[in-house]
Amino acid sequence: MTRWFRSEHMEYISLIVNEDAAHDCLADLGKLSAIQFTDLNPDLTPFQRRYVSFVRRCDELERKLRFFGNECDNFGLNLETAGDIESFLETSGAAVIGRTGSGLSAGGKTKGASGTQLLESLEVELEGYESQLRELNAYSEKLTREYNEKVELQEVLEKARRFFMTDTPRLAVSRLGGGGTPKPGSLLASGDDEARGLDLDMRFSSITGVVSTEEKVRFERMIFRATRGNCYVRFAPIKQPITDPETGALVEKCVFIVFFKSLSIETKLKKICDAFFAHRYSLPDMDDAPAVDRMLTENAQELVDSRTVLLKNQDTRFRLCQMLAQHTERWTWIVLREKATYHTLNMFKADVAGMLRGEGWVISESFDDVRSSVNRAHSDMDSNMPSHVDQVPKPWPTPPTHFTTNKFTYGYQEFVNTYGIPRYREANPALFTAATFPFLFGVMYGDIGHGLFLFCAGLYLLWNEDANDKRKLDEMTAGLHAGRYMIVMMGFFAVYAGLVYNDCFSLGLNLFGTRWTFGSDSPEDGEVAEMTGQYGDGDSVYPFGLDPMWHVAANELLFFNSFKMKLSVIFGISQMFMGTCLRGINAIYFGQRLDFLFEFLPMVAFACSLFVYMVVLIFMKWSINWNSRMLSATCLDPNGAGWGSVDYEGEWVQCQGAGYGCTPWGYVCQGNDSLADKCPLDYGGSGDGCQPPNLITSLINIALSPGNVDEPMYMGQAGVQGILLAIAGLSVPVLLVAKPYFMSKEMASHAVHGHGDDDDDEGEEHSFGEIVIHQAIETIEFVLGMVSNTASYLRLWALSLAHSELATVFWEKAMLSTLNINWFATFIGYGVFAGTTFGVLLMMDVLECFLHALRLHWVEFQNKFFKADGIRFSPYSFKQILTDASA
Repeated sequence: MTRWFRSEHMEYISLIVNEDAAHDCLADLGKLSAIQFTDLNPDLTPFQRRYVSFVRRCDELERKLRFFGNECDNFGLNLETAGDIESFLETSGAAVIGRTGSGLSAGGKTKGASGTQLLESLEVELEGYESQLRELNAYSEKLTREYNEKVELQEVLEKARRFFMTDTPRLAVSRLGGGGTPKPGSLLASGDDEARGLDLDMRFSSITGVVSTEEKVRFERMIFRATRGNCYVRFAPIKQPITDPETGALVEKCVFIVFFKSLSIETKLKKICDAFFAHRYSLPDMDDAPAVDRMLTENAQELVDSRTVLLKNQDTRFRLCQMLAQHTERWTWIVLREKATYHTLNMFKADVAGMLRGEGWVISESFDDVRSSVNRAHSDMDSNMPSHVDQVPKPWPTPPTHFTTNKFTYGYQEFVNTYGIPRYREANPALFTAATFPFLFGVMYGDIGHGLFLFCAGLYLLWNEDANDKRKLDEMTAGLHAGRYMIVMMGFFAVYAGLVYNDCFSLGLNLFGTRWTFGSDSPEDGEVAEMTGQYGDGDSVYPFGLDPMWHVAANELLFFNSFKMKLSVIFGISQMFMGTCLRGINAIYFGQRLDFLFEFLPMVAFACSLFVYMVVLIFMKWSINWNSRMLSATCLDPNGAGWGSVDYEGEWVQCQGAGYGCTPWGYVCQGNDSLADKCPLDYGGSGDGCQPPNLITSLINIALSPGNVDEPMYMGQAGVQGILLAIAGLSVPVLLVAKPYFMSKEMASHAVHGHGDDDDDEGEEHSFGEIVIHQAIETIEFVLGMVSNTASYLRLWALSLAHSELATVFWEKAMLSTLNINWFATFIGYGVFAGTTFGVLLMMDVLECFLHALRLHWVEFQNKFFKADGIRFSPYSFKQILTDASA
């Protein structure tokens, strides 16, 4: 964990490699994931780089591989995984899976193959597959179009013949107005005996075809408007959807037939059909039944032949895509690896012919590995030109930040990095977040039952960890998988806090036996419970958590509110003070003397004098036996039953003299005595130390009434609080003024020893003004932030209270109200209880508590020390590149 506290040490290096061995050097360095290269050619555009042609070739290969993937998706084929990335990088130096004769055997490694040879082999291989697949696709599109035309023609023939056999006689009757039964086809007859009585001018022409069902209404409306209603249109749906030859989607279509009587209308109809992409078909004379039947038979035979050829083409494409699906991902990984290599080589500078120079950041402990990798690549190439890897003896730029994480710490580090990257070697908030985040979540979500559900969900993710590591997950599932250990810890601390609260689905559990008892087995409202043991005795303390009797007490809400609110203040101030201490640790580590003396120390003084003191008062109030103190200032009858009670910790003293009673310490009550007169402590104030104080009022009066404590808890409390107030008051101007003052002194001394021209003086004055403004902002933010952030931590109390009250409402309204009705009502009530519990408490409230705990860490905790302006270490890593591509 100490290694996680600060980022890894970085070194800025320069490496000079032979151009022939550069590819192999980069291939080995990409496996190390330990170096982040700097672009030494920032003035060059991407098209002016040395290896731009290789990058373009890789882009072209990527395009082909995406084409293969899309074709496999069209057939519903999943790309087979190339296995584990680490295994791929170890075994696949230049491995390409291909056919015989490509020069690369299946899973084999081409010994000594350069990057150029590897790209050429891949290009030849993939070009052949692409041309073959595109040819098959073009042929398939042509076959599909011909097949669709034959299907549409078959449907048009069948629908048109049915229309002329059934609908035409009715139309003829309606047009002639009766007077005999006309024969089929009389509307289109030309010289038949049955139609001799008709005027030759009443013969109609027709257009038949197929149009998309979606365009049917618009198509009919357009025909009506264009012809002014001077045509007759009929539609008949095609039951079987027709495949679009271009997209492969199934399209619903319908057959149409339009009757008209004008050449101008025919021209308009043809244009409308073309506009709506309607296919028109020429039909024979429908009165010639043998010709129609013959055309139907011929078309049906051609339809069968076309379908056979189309299925054969589809089968060939499917088998080809099956083969491509087995190798596409591996090919993709190889192309991505080569593209990353050449993209990185574009960052190198060719200072000398035949040599390339690169610079970058490397993890210190990996420096020897980088040097050995470069030397090994040169030795494998039998190069006479030596390589050179060494640190750069010049002022470094800002080092990047890198933390070595594992499965457990990765989620918390990403949690912090989402807000901002830590500075180089700055204290890492993730180390503390790993403990405090799930704990604060548990404080808000504390419930044994609900926390157990969350804990089991985390265990389920851990059980499937290996399977999910190898599986391609969607965004939400991948996020849950990355935070699986965090979810387990959140569930664990929710159960732990639930045990402390003794809260399980809003019910108290009497696990160890209550330490309180009522006088009867059936207590009445208002009856007071008594402790089974003496105050302070071990038998009177519930072994772990709160006593279950508090869940049935009338003052349950009052007690839990007070308890949880004080816990929230304690946790909040403790975490903020820890953040302030980390600020001092950073100042010591970086040697920032002024920051430590005039920022950290005043901040600690201010925080301790007011807020840490508040925590001390809370613990003091909890630890004092107020029963004994209040009893010591109570007038009792020496002969009464209360005299000699064990609640009083002191020695009982008999009063000397007559009065209205006697206090346990021997003071004679006169009837008009004040509490201060009867209290033996003499701490001052109205209570004199015998009355429990209101802590909020006491803390407010520290600033509003200095030196005056109405209800003190210890001797000299007023003087102590006055001193603390003075310390807090003095720390603010020190925090505001001291650091800018001493920095101005340092700047003045530098100006005296330097050349000190006018421009530098103006720059120094401007810098000093910025320092003053910055320090003023720091002071205001810290002083006001301590107050507002402390109040912000009360969300721990608020959300915990809301969670318990919601659970109580769901239990009482859904379960208790139905238990005494009947079994069916209980069954329904349980369903309502389970549904609301799952939807509200196990889903919405988990997210709510998560977000509030997130805010407490990002804002209240991290703003005390965390700068969040670091630069993330982005190493040249094949593993990271392939992982991102596989996501």
